[in-house]
Amino acid sequence: MSNDNNADKVNLTQDIFSALIGNHEIQRALCDKLKKTEGAAQRKAVYEALKLELKAHAAAEERHLYVPVMQHDDGLDLSRHAITEHHEMDEMMETLDDGCIGQEKWDSTCADLIHKVRHHLKEEENKFFKEAKKILDTDLQQRLGSLYQVEYAEFKQAHADD
Repeated sequence: MSNDNNADKVNLTQDIFSALIGNHEIQRALCDKLKKTEGAAQRKAVYEALKLELKAHAAAEERHLYVPVMQHDDGLDLSRHAITEHHEMDEMMETLDDGCIGQEKWDSTCADLIHKVRHHLKEEENKFFKEAKKILDTDLQQRLGSLYQVEYAEFKQAHADD
C-alpha cells in the first residue's frame, strides 16, 4: 500500500516532457530563492531543498528518459552529454556537502551550481527534448511520464529526511 501516496501524485495526462518541465520550474524557483536568500543557515536550508529536488529529478529522468533515448543511435550523444552535466552537478553538491570548506568556497560553488542547473534546464528544453520527441513515439512518451512521476515521488519520499 506504500505506493498509494505516490500514485495520487501521478498525472496520467502528463507525458514525460510535461512532467519534466513541471519539475524544471520547481528547480528554477529554488535556484532563484537560493540566489536571493541571505544568511548561511537560511541558504543551507534552501540548498537542501534544491539538492533533494535535483537528485530525485535526475534519478527518475536518467532512468525514464535518458535510457530510452540512448537505445537509439541518434540519442546516444544527446544522453551522454546530459548525464555528464548531471554528474558535474553531483560533484558540486559533494563539494557543498563537505563540511570542511569555508563560506567563500561554499558561496562560489553554490553560484556555480545555480548557473549549471539553469544552463542544463535550458539546454534540455531547447535541444534534448526536441530531439527526444523525434525518437520516442507518443505512447511511450505517455508511459514514461507516469513512470517518471512515480519514481520521482518515491525518491523524494524516501530521502526527505536525509
